[in-house]
Amino acid sequence: MERTDIEHLARLARIKLSEPEKDSLLAELPQILNYVSVVSDIAGEEVDQAPQVGARFNVFRPDEATNEPDEYTKDILAEMPQTDGRFMKVKKIISQDE
Repeated sequence: MERTDIEHLARLARIKLSEPEKDSLLAELPQILNYVSVVSDIAGEEVDQAPQVGARFNVFRPDEATNEPDEYTKDILAEMPQTDGRFMKVKKIISQDE
């Protein structure tokens, strides 16, 4: 494992690592991966011996509204700092220039 691998993993995980942390992980990560492979081998053997529970299936329900229209509108609007009639005023976060 090389330093570029550690930096790549940090980018994938969206974490920022300091130089000492990169050095530390460069030494520790192979040991961690070795331990995980040992645990996976042991767990893999036990999974094969596990009893099967039965059929698996999803339970679907109809998509129905469970509350009345405008039931909570007044309460929600009362908590907003700015409103315009029945609408909430929020800061614009999307630029149309791009």
